[in-house]
Amino acid sequence: MLTLKMIIEQTDKVIAGLEKKHFKNAKEAIDKVLELDSKRRSIQNILDKNLSEVNSLSKSIGAFMKEGKKEDAEAAKKRVAELKESNKTLQADMDKAAEDVRNLLYTIPNVPHESVPEGNGAEDNVVEKMGGMETELPQNALPHWELAKKYNLIDFDLGVKITGAGFPVYIGQGARLQRALINFFLDEARASGYLEVMPPTVVNAASGYGTGQLPDKEGQMYHCNLDDLYLIPTAEVPVTNIYRDVILDEKQLPIKNCAYTECFRREAGSYGKDVRGLNRLHEFSKVELVRIDKPEHSYISLQEMLDHVEGLLKKLELPYRILRLCGGDISFTAALCFDFEVYSEAQKRWLEVSSVSNFETYQANRLKCRYRDANKKIQLCHTLNGSALALPRIVAALLENNQTPEGIRIPKALVPYTGFDIIK
Repeated sequence: MLTLKMIIEQTDKVIAGLEKKHFKNAKEAIDKVLELDSKRRSIQNILDKNLSEVNSLSKSIGAFMKEGKKEDAEAAKKRVAELKESNKTLQADMDKAAEDVRNLLYTIPNVPHESVPEGNGAEDNVVEKMGGMETELPQNALPHWELAKKYNLIDFDLGVKITGAGFPVYIGQGARLQRALINFFLDEARASGYLEVMPPTVVNAASGYGTGQLPDKEGQMYHCNLDDLYLIPTAEVPVTNIYRDVILDEKQLPIKNCAYTECFRREAGSYGKDVRGLNRLHEFSKVELVRIDKPEHSYISLQEMLDHVEGLLKKLELPYRILRLCGGDISFTAALCFDFEVYSEAQKRWLEVSSVSNFETYQANRLKCRYRDANKKIQLCHTLNGSALALPRIVAALLENNQTPEGIRIPKALVPYTGFDIIK
């Protein structure tokens, strides 16, 4: 969440940033935060004065008794009792104001970085770069859901029988391709200096609040009501929460973690041709990158993450483009976000396969993720994350773009992981 310091010192900049994100009633929300914080500080001042008076009177009581001034001592005791009673009410009012500020801040998104372009939605995102290999498909090329059936790689109907729509069953070479991609992505991450962790795929509400999925996206997460736990939408949630309520040493930064997990998303309201096959699932595999860094180095880290994801797509020989998301399309928590998309030649459309984001101090403030600098000063970290990569649409693009009359070709970089170079 936004820091009060930033809101107080850069009020106009914060409001302008929120309006760039098309956050409704941005000025009213920020004015309310300032009003509640002013109320809290006003109560704090009165409470501090009362506590100072209590301390002074408490010291004087002993002196009065020694001097035989019993009436003065009794009057001082009475005043102390009155102040203590009043302080209980003041403390409750101050705690309530602080809680109101915190709850309101949870509902206010991050301020976008100055380089985020103006725009209302996906159509206004800016193409930063395009690359990869052009593909030439045979006549009557098939979409991946038909290829999956033809080569017995993925059974969507069986997934419906076992669970429901959006939970496919991978079979034979389809399962081996999934596992090959996971191991390839993890090996590439480790080679780039990321420490692999294997976190839980179920988290508590505190973790959801820490990374910003709650209270903004609870409707998109699967909730285990009995235990008040959530299935993770991405490994970003458990991995970033490793550093909740932690003070790191500056020498430990940047921290680089990677994790493979299953991810679960309700995707409520998703339907139509654009969600066929692997295009949009409720459960899918993903390798995630998470970084914790110093503010002055975090945008260097962001570029390194972008280079890493681009390198994966090059090795997979897929046509890709990188988008800088506009104010109307960037996520609630991100300050700056880039999407990677691969081109599906059979579907004639771009498929998003990764988002790489810098959240600056927004998540860290929620998490209380801090570091101690060289001067022993405690500061908020910057947090970053990115998919490297999400598997479903990568698999879709690999199947569709590599189909030949002889079968589906496997990119050279994957052959050591699959154990085969063509699906027949």
